[in-house]
Amino acid sequence: MNFVNLIGIGIGLSMDAFAVSLCKGLCQRTMQWKNAFIIGLSFGFFQAAMPLIGFFLGYQFSGFVNGIGHWIAFILLAFIGVHMIRESGEIKSDEEVCCDIKGELKLDLKNILALSIATSIDALAIGISFALLEINIFSAISVIGIITFAISIVGVFFGFKFGSKFKSKSEILGGLILIIIGLKILIEGIL
Repeated sequence: MNFVNLIGIGIGLSMDAFAVSLCKGLCQRTMQWKNAFIIGLSFGFFQAAMPLIGFFLGYQFSGFVNGIGHWIAFILLAFIGVHMIRESGEIKSDEEVCCDIKGELKLDLKNILALSIATSIDALAIGISFALLEINIFSAISVIGIITFAISIVGVFFGFKFGSKFKSKSEILGGLILIIIGLKILIEGIL
């Protein structure tokens, strides 16, 4: 897998974190970069850690699925992509997740860890496909973590500035990117 594909996967995976970051930005009365940095750091860390865990899980089974790894990677990426697109249309109570009772930013440890894990579960499955495709996992998780960190900070800022206009569109875009990369991996594996 080349660097461009890795960047695409990083962007696709970070769209859930972007959507939640937008929500967090909505709750800020003034733009607080410290909060944006904390959110970006937490989302970026978990978005990098989950593929690492998935990689080691997938590595245990890579010998059993040799020769069909591209099919499994395609199925995982397509499934995650379709799931993200479906979720983009769901109505979620952003106020409960992102803001406290007074409508202020909710940034306690329990909340941010729960959101970080929830937005990075998809990355666990991507890590499994990385093991099957024999990708350099440390390069991959570095790219994914840095991209998610940056996109999350931008998400907090956009949420503060523009509101929730971009939330569902970001999840659709992320899903489409993952499906396209999955198709590319499948076609390269078949040819």
